[in-house]
Amino acid sequence: MDDTDVTDLYEEFGDDRLPPGQRETSEFPVLSKSGTPDWGLETWEFTVTGAVETELSFSWDDFRALPSATQTQDFHCVTGWSRFDCEFTGVPFPELAERAGVRDDAVHVMFSALDGYTTDLPLADCLRDDVLFTWGLDGSALPADHGGPLRVVTPHKYAYKGAKWVDGVEFCTDPQRGYWERRGYSSTANPWEEERYS
Repeated sequence: MDDTDVTDLYEEFGDDRLPPGQRETSEFPVLSKSGTPDWGLETWEFTVTGAVETELSFSWDDFRALPSATQTQDFHCVTGWSRFDCEFTGVPFPELAERAGVRDDAVHVMFSALDGYTTDLPLADCLRDDVLFTWGLDGSALPADHGGPLRVVTPHKYAYKGAKWVDGVEFCTDPQRGYWERRGYSSTANPWEEERYS
């Protein structure tokens, strides 16, 4: 298992580790669309669909058996706070993309979640090793209120791009809009450009 510090990725996007308009906190506030959903290990399923050569479906045990990585990342919430040095453990996005065989006409990715939440990103923004489907936080299981059993983390984007309780990804041939994006939030969500709203 890899163990990598990616907190210097801000150098791709700006001069400061703390994006403009953010304040650093050691807390980890809980925000969600509609509260923590119920789920069960026996019925949990993760799917990879859309513009791929092979659609995939994983049980919880199957997903946990995939190659994983542990990374130290920073976490930036669109509401104005950032938490540095979070340790996340999970499956890098490119691992799933490679297994599914993403078609050449795929340009966008839609993430879905157990609570009905959706969020989208251009495919190029997802094909990074630091985009993780994570089940671990700071050496423990990811708490349910932070998206456990599984959430996406996107350290180069505001955190609403990282769906909590994620249960699937769809590779799309046209840009789609997720829950907050349809309500005026930015589709690109670059914290160093303060792309909070479209």
